[in-house]
Amino acid sequence: MRIDILTVVPELLDSPLSHSIVGRARKNGLVEIHVHNIRKYGLGPRLSVDDYSYGGDAGMVMMIEPVEKMIEELKAEREYDEVIYMSPDGEVLDQGISNELSLKENIIILCGHYKGIDHRIREHLITREISVGDYVVSGGEIPAALLTDSIVRLVPGVLSDETSALSDCFQDGLLSPPIYTRPADYKGWKVPEVLLSGNPKLIQAWQDEQALERTRKLRPHLLDRYDAAPENKK
Repeated sequence: MRIDILTVVPELLDSPLSHSIVGRARKNGLVEIHVHNIRKYGLGPRLSVDDYSYGGDAGMVMMIEPVEKMIEELKAEREYDEVIYMSPDGEVLDQGISNELSLKENIIILCGHYKGIDHRIREHLITREISVGDYVVSGGEIPAALLTDSIVRLVPGVLSDETSALSDCFQDGLLSPPIYTRPADYKGWKVPEVLLSGNPKLIQAWQDEQALERTRKLRPHLLDRYDAAPENKK
């Protein structure tokens, strides 16, 4: 899998893409991640990538030409399954989207900055828009890092125990049950006895019950989708 991220502030992506699970995946050749500075195609002596907004709105807007040239350079080298724009008004990222994108071969992610991007980029160059929530941050770099991390950890071979990702929150439409590690008793705070029983059926039943209860309490809106899934209909 290859992910190309387009940004005007590449330094913001150095750390999150170079360490831990994502960093190891890159070093092991399981995924290619390339960060491209859009200023490569900036205009004029200052390599400008933004300009004032038509209509007089406050804030600067990223221009079409540098973005289009960067995208076209990459498309000339290979085909891309998606050209994604990290946008506050895109479809909200969830586990299903990450699962879907992890099956793709080549993805471009465009990070907005300043006030945003010229809308014609969205109309003619972008195939999909993704948001990380109903709020605004200073640029698309941190959302792009979040999306990339959520995708990369699902690529086969990235996690040492590939079943780990399958038991993550939201994979079955529910929150995960509580998890514990040693010691079994810390200052009187005890691990539930069922988890120490060694009985897989009892443990699984407890985990299923806890996942359902935590979802009902913390994210009740998820239950509508869970109940609507064919495998959960009785």
